[in-house]
Amino acid sequence: MPLYPTLEDLNAHQMVTAQNRADFAPQPSAPYPVSPIHSAASAPALDSSYVHSATALYPNLEDDYMGFDLRALREAANHVDSRVAAVRAPEHVALNNAHNSSALNRFVAPLSGTSVGLKRAQVTHGIREVILCKDATGKIGLRAKAVSCGVFVQLVTKNSPAALAGIRFGDQILQIDGETVAGYSMEKTHKIFNNCGVNGIRIVIRDRPFERTVTLHKSSDGFVGFQFKEGQIISIVKESSAARNGLLTDHHLLEIDGQNVVGLKDKEITKLIQDAGNVVTVTVMPSLLFGHIMKEMAFSLVKSSMDHGVRDF
Repeated sequence: MPLYPTLEDLNAHQMVTAQNRADFAPQPSAPYPVSPIHSAASAPALDSSYVHSATALYPNLEDDYMGFDLRALREAANHVDSRVAAVRAPEHVALNNAHNSSALNRFVAPLSGTSVGLKRAQVTHGIREVILCKDATGKIGLRAKAVSCGVFVQLVTKNSPAALAGIRFGDQILQIDGETVAGYSMEKTHKIFNNCGVNGIRIVIRDRPFERTVTLHKSSDGFVGFQFKEGQIISIVKESSAARNGLLTDHHLLEIDGQNVVGLKDKEITKLIQDAGNVVTVTVMPSLLFGHIMKEMAFSLVKSSMDHGVRDF
């Protein structure tokens, strides 16, 4: 999982870090040298605006920034009064800065990082092996599709062995019981599955190579900033979280917070987004590739059979 799942997290980190560094910066005794012959009473007075700007890079930074509550971050960062530290122990300021910088690294990224949806939706593109058995009907519960000399999961049936093993739409099947399936047709792949034994079917999977996740923050009115039709993203709202975080049109929605939405109606997907928290992670795939995988498969089959369950982890 990336350190900064969203641009909002990165911006919040930069703002709090800048404020923290400014708060701990040693305050100059005077804006310019004072002659040794001058007494303290005759020394030039400090310009108040200069002192204010020297002690706070962002003096008007509020407790709320881009919808985030920064008070907890400030409390974690400001353990020591900066002015007292500067006068009594200036050599400790650097240590305090280092300590609070590590505190910021711990606290800022989880603005999105603690989102359960982000963890459920994580796409690694890594390779894993799953071991399946057949159900009472002799099925493992997945349907494959050949695309560009690769074999991809087109359908995962709900409550099937494949669904329980965590296989997802868009996973690439690399091997079945040690046999590499690159270049195989859908029919040949299904024949291999049919000829497998009941137990101990070993499948090597690459985790959703065509897919990526984008984590978004809802605005104050509850919107994330994109429109879609029949699951396809058709427009991005300017200056929205979707725009800031690089969501693209001509992509299909596959998951909302890790829950498969392929085959759901637009109003059902909209409700999932509305019911999600302030941080929403969407999993998408280019519409061109989505069309290849879904080609020749009836929508009614997807609607009735696709696994749309929410996985625990």
